[in-house]
Amino acid sequence: MGAVIMHSVVSVDGFIADDEGQVGPLHEWYFSGDVPIVAGQGEQYDHSGAGGGIKVSRASADHVRSMWESIGTIVMGRTLFDQVNGWEGKPPAGDHVVVVSHRPKPEGWHPEASCHFVDDVTAAIDKARELAGDRVVAVNAGDAGAQILAAGLVDEVAMDVVPVVFGSGRRYFGAIADRHLLEDPHVVIQGERVLHLRFKVRR
Repeated sequence: MGAVIMHSVVSVDGFIADDEGQVGPLHEWYFSGDVPIVAGQGEQYDHSGAGGGIKVSRASADHVRSMWESIGTIVMGRTLFDQVNGWEGKPPAGDHVVVVSHRPKPEGWHPEASCHFVDDVTAAIDKARELAGDRVVAVNAGDAGAQILAAGLVDEVAMDVVPVVFGSGRRYFGAIADRHLLEDPHVVIQGERVLHLRFKVRR
């Protein structure tokens, strides 16, 4: 069974978006390099939602490629789903999406997509693991991710730290209140305008 990894791009002061949910300069490093990140089928990954493929620096390329290729299922909250309209049924990585939400999937929304709505975080991770098999379950940071971490269901925390200070906005760890210890980072890669970090969650 694959690992459950909480992941997002984040500002140095801990925000994944501003107060309006906009990422601003956080994702610029995805499109400012010269190395395209190509999926197994030879197509470029599209993280923009606008048809533009990812091109990162050489320092980031191997890390980003291996991370994205490992993903089987993405778990996200309803706010992000609504904001990006579920990437129109084509997630930027992996084959499946699980949405943590008390509201059902919009009627008639992309029936061909493997997108599942679950109203409980434990059930959401169970479903995501079932779909992912031996591949990684990638949990988007934010409120849903924080609930999953608080439930003890996250194996690793991954952060792509961008040198910008937001001051306010949507926090990487949402409204989490309790203390959670992480191990020393086992991945530290300095890219251009981004620092890639991964920590195992201490049990």
